[in-house]
Amino acid sequence: MPLDPTTMAAPTHPPVSSQDADQKKPMSKASAITAITIGGALELYDSGVYNFFAMLIIPLYFPVGNPFGQLLLSFGTFGAGYLMRPLGGLVIGAYADRRGRKPAVLLSMWLMAFSALILVVTPPYAQLGIMAPVLMIVARLIQGFAIGGEMGSATAMLMEYADERSRGFYTSWQTASQGIAAVFAALVALVLSHSLSPASLEHWGWRVAFLIGILVIPVGQVIRRRLEETLEPPARKKAAAGGWQLMRQYWRELVASVLLMTGLAAAVHLIAYYLPNYATFQLNIPRGDAVWAGFVAAGMMVIFGPIAGWMSDRFGRRTIVWWSRLALLVMAYPAFVVINAFPSLTCLLVVVGCLAIPMAMTSPATLVLVSEVLPQRLRATGMAVTYYVAIAVFGGFAQLFSTVLIHMTGSPNAPAFYLIGCGLVSLLGLAMVPETLGRKLS
Repeated sequence: MPLDPTTMAAPTHPPVSSQDADQKKPMSKASAITAITIGGALELYDSGVYNFFAMLIIPLYFPVGNPFGQLLLSFGTFGAGYLMRPLGGLVIGAYADRRGRKPAVLLSMWLMAFSALILVVTPPYAQLGIMAPVLMIVARLIQGFAIGGEMGSATAMLMEYADERSRGFYTSWQTASQGIAAVFAALVALVLSHSLSPASLEHWGWRVAFLIGILVIPVGQVIRRRLEETLEPPARKKAAAGGWQLMRQYWRELVASVLLMTGLAAAVHLIAYYLPNYATFQLNIPRGDAVWAGFVAAGMMVIFGPIAGWMSDRFGRRTIVWWSRLALLVMAYPAFVVINAFPSLTCLLVVVGCLAIPMAMTSPATLVLVSEVLPQRLRATGMAVTYYVAIAVFGGFAQLFSTVLIHMTGSPNAPAFYLIGCGLVSLLGLAMVPETLGRKLS
């Protein structure tokens, strides 16, 4: 769905002097959406890279002899970063609702760079001892805090650039940015995995992936420097005094949002992140090949996210959420049965591609639905906190819970029950919110 700069030109501003014309010349809406999307993708890249290399990194920093314990540590440390996301959403989201979307996005971007730097320079446990896992956890916590702030601020900015007829499409580019980040991370992981020996990849290769993440952060800042602030001045003044009051006033919408986000979090993290690791330890597909599953899932997000956003502007938010969640509920168990019956890379990629389509469809419709039921003074904070409360519990630890379910039940298909359970819970949230298509933003 191409964005048309001629029909989405940003409001004109008073003339500026020639010497700072380049700095103050307003961007078209198409350029602004592109800048927000690319900047968000660059910022989320580090989290994707960590996922692809988690099973390689964790043994270097958390030496455990038991393979099952090693797997739990791998997924548990991955989830630790998610615990900070609600706090980051609350703190940086409140900053975005008070001071503006743009400074909040830039702050979270540089925090991401700092966390990646810690990962790049920290020696393994064999060289540094107990400080190695401590620094690893600190880096993950900072990374989670930064991502928690980016989500609400960037999504609010995307929505506030749009009008009543295009908010779903504009918001869908947040989903696309997540897909672009995962595609970028998967490509880097694939190149490093296939071009380096296992010893080189373990010794220094994975650090190159995080170093790339640090280098692209300044690029993201340059891309976003000309963005216009979308938070209106009256909202800035009211936000400082009314944030907690608004949360009490809109508690029903916030609860519904968390429930809605639960199904989304479980779907994204099981399909896009868990299945590549599942393919390695359960299906015995080489790590370098299994990464392709993450690449396929991310590609579906890039392609079908904007399509779903456009459809939600035509048929309604709740309609798209309902049918996409229902498709995931129906497909989840058969998908795991198939990949375990035919444990090949081809089968894995086909199954992931099929699951990723409804996953990609449900994401933008959910994000815009949640955003539209919240007032502007609570939008960035509410979006970030509800999204990352669900992500922290049901997304970040989805891999851990799924692994424990397999161990407890003895069934390799057990992760499907987790996805189905979260999906059913999310339908309760859908029943609590009205259709918001065409609603004027408060």
